[in-house]
Amino acid sequence: MLEKLKEEVCAANLELVARGVVIYTWGNVSGIDREKGLIVIKPSGVDYSGMTPDDMVVVDLQTGNVAEGKWKPSSDTRTHLELYRRFPEIGGVTHTHSVNAIAFAQAGKDIPALGTTHADYFYGPIPCTRPLTQQEVEDDYELNTGRVIAETILERQIEPLSVPGIIVRNHGPFTWGKDAAASVYHAVVMEQVAEMALKTLLLNPDATIDQYVLDKHYMRKHGPKAYYGQG
Repeated sequence: MLEKLKEEVCAANLELVARGVVIYTWGNVSGIDREKGLIVIKPSGVDYSGMTPDDMVVVDLQTGNVAEGKWKPSSDTRTHLELYRRFPEIGGVTHTHSVNAIAFAQAGKDIPALGTTHADYFYGPIPCTRPLTQQEVEDDYELNTGRVIAETILERQIEPLSVPGIIVRNHGPFTWGKDAAASVYHAVVMEQVAEMALKTLLLNPDATIDQYVLDKHYMRKHGPKAYYGQG
């Protein structure tokens, strides 16, 4: 079942290690087959070393039940499921505990758009959610994590693929994209721009970017008249 998607999701998880945004078991990636209504996700607490596509777990989108796999799925599975249910344009989801993005999450601050590197991938600040309430944490922590991400996207009127990631207050980053590989790419970029923003704010707490510069850099890659690259 879903052998190609298992290979893609396994490769995406291993890319997190290769790019230095996870250590030990601090992260997970999933991908979805919308036609079948199934997601493939990293198993819970399993080390990346020696991980193969056969270790991936298949989960039903609607019920959350395991459809195939020898392991328990990631403890963050219900967060992933909520994002897939709420936003049909999302094809892959990544969660990490990368250091600089976590710093902003723990501070309860958005990762601000301060330069063109950020603008190339995120069309504006990367939002930080509100804290979860005690009841939300105790009732269904992982599901409510997905809900607070969705709440933030909707309240800020964000197009999910234009700002393909959010940091959850006191927790960390979740990113997404058209597939698993794209969600990992955005996780790596988020960590890099978070580090750039942190260092910039240390040098100049009042740093900003003009909106017209942000517009130009984002649109030349992603707008209707995009001209970056060979496409």
